[in-house]
Amino acid sequence: MAGGKTVAAQRDAWICFEDEAGQTLRPPKARTWGRRGRTPVIPVSGKGSGRVSIAGLSCYQPGRRSRFIYRTIVHRRRKGERRSFSERDYISLLNTAHQQLGRPARGHLGQPQCAHQRRDATDDHRPGLATRHPATRLPPDLNPVEAVWSHLKRSIGNLAINGVEHLQAIIKNRLKSIQYRTDLLDSFLTTPA
Repeated sequence: MAGGKTVAAQRDAWICFEDEAGQTLRPPKARTWGRRGRTPVIPVSGKGSGRVSIAGLSCYQPGRRSRFIYRTIVHRRRKGERRSFSERDYISLLNTAHQQLGRPARGHLGQPQCAHQRRDATDDHRPGLATRHPATRLPPDLNPVEAVWSHLKRSIGNLAINGVEHLQAIIKNRLKSIQYRTDLLDSFLTTPA
C-alpha cells in the first residue's frame, strides 16, 4: 500500500476501503451497568427471523472530509432468497460513492466470472475513481471499515429489537451518526479494530 499512496496523491484520488458485515436479531453480548447481585436481562422478541447485511466504504483523501458510504439489505430467510449482496447491489454502492466523491468510475475487474456485469456498469464512465478488487486485500485489523462494524455492534448490544425492520432502522440511524463524525472516521483509519 505504501507504494500506491504517492500515485493516489498525484492523481488527487480517494483511497477507499470496503467491507461487509451482517447483524441478526440475536443481540451481540455487551457490558452494562446493573445493581450488584442482579444480572440485567434484556427481553428479546422471538418474532420472525432475518438478517441485515451491510456493505460499507470508508473513503479518505488528504485535505478533505472523510466519508463513509453504506448500503443495507434485509434478508427474511425465505425460500430462494439471496443471503448476501449481489453484483448489482455492489454496483449501486460504487455508483453512490462515485457521485458523493465527485469522481466518475473506472473499474479494475478482479473476478472473471463477474467481469461482464461489472464491465457493463463501469465502462460508460470516465477515469477517476479506480476500484481494485480483490488485488489489494488487507488484514482485518488494518481495514478501517472493520472498526466501523465493531463500533456499530457495541452500540446496539443492549437494545431490545422488535423485528428485522426495526433492526435495519437502528443500524441505519447509527451508521448515519457515524457519517457525520469525521473525527471518528479518521480514528478508525489510524487505530486498529
